[in-house]
Amino acid sequence: MPAKSQLFELYDDPSQMEPLLPGEHKLGPLLEQAHLLQGSAFRLGGLCQAGALKDLRTLLRAMNSYYTNKIEGQHTLPLEIEQALDGDFSPDADKARRQRLAVAHMDCEEQLEVRWSGWSAANVWAPQMVADIHQDLFARLPDADRVMDEGDVLQPGAWRDRNVAVGRHAAPSFAAIGPMLQRWSRYYSGVRRGELQVLAVAASHHRLAWIHPFRDGNGRVARLHTHLVLGKLGLTNGLWSPLRGFARTQEAYYERLAAADAPRAGDLDGRGNLSEKGLIDWLAYVLGVCMDQVAFMEKMLALEGMRDRMAACLAYEENVVKLGVRTESLRALHYLFATQAELERAEFKAMLGLGDRLATAQVAALLKRGLLSTDSPHGKLRFGVPQHALRFYFPNLWPEAEMGAH
Repeated sequence: MPAKSQLFELYDDPSQMEPLLPGEHKLGPLLEQAHLLQGSAFRLGGLCQAGALKDLRTLLRAMNSYYTNKIEGQHTLPLEIEQALDGDFSPDADKARRQRLAVAHMDCEEQLEVRWSGWSAANVWAPQMVADIHQDLFARLPDADRVMDEGDVLQPGAWRDRNVAVGRHAAPSFAAIGPMLQRWSRYYSGVRRGELQVLAVAASHHRLAWIHPFRDGNGRVARLHTHLVLGKLGLTNGLWSPLRGFARTQEAYYERLAAADAPRAGDLDGRGNLSEKGLIDWLAYVLGVCMDQVAFMEKMLALEGMRDRMAACLAYEENVVKLGVRTESLRALHYLFATQAELERAEFKAMLGLGDRLATAQVAALLKRGLLSTDSPHGKLRFGVPQHALRFYFPNLWPEAEMGAH
């Protein structure tokens, strides 16, 4: 809604974003948290080589899309996302709009992941990158999907051209967006020390949302940018994102964001214009969310536990689903998961210990159920992660998707 600027002065100077990080004497516990996060994230990255478990990464993008849109109250059901990826859109106009938004977010996230290794720190922190994320996300949608409450059509990549208030937060004057983003960019791209960079990622998420540079889509862009920078720092390897944690602690997410919006509360609350305590609490919250996500995926990707969960999945397929999948596939499937390799079909069939006819039928059944994946009718085989196997392979990763499993 328009900001009621006649009742209060809007922020209009980059100095009013201070502090961009807490003072050095307050950083100790946060740097320790960041150090622990780095160690855990690097260990997790060692469990999965670059480019491996392609189907899992695709599924994680669907999950991230679901959760970031859920935060905005615009999510669609996991099954409807799966249908949209197959080109099956709902006849209900609003559901179809949300399906298109979900797919657009997945495609945008994939583009960031494909390209982040080639970008410098200056690139990922540039105001143009923020605009490009907005452009890439929303340009994928038709004009009708971008109509805002006021009736205007959201322009992809365009900075806000009017003053707005979001809840209790009066966003800075639209005339100050450029200078504020330049200050945001110069400061956070210039943070060099390892652990301090992690704090910069978390702090910049809030300050970007606080600037509110677009008419709409600011939360999604801030979360995608955070996903981008964590990936650029080598912390995620496409295996985790804080988006899931933000959505699963949504009340705390909004509360911590709002608290960091607050003006400084006296001499004991730092030296900047905004609350240092609010920023510290926000940083601690983000680091905690990230640690939870890393620990969860590290547990899920452990080889021994996965073998047991895979056996349970195959037993269910054989005894309940009854579409041709057999428990004899366990050794070959677990080998694919453990080695993160792709196998020629003849090699995979040999590992099954079945006759050629049964082995051929088994490969066909595994492909049909998504437990194997391939890029062509006669191509190599890799480990598949279909949505219906989530409750076995990665229980509680995406509970909403498990409820729709079939």
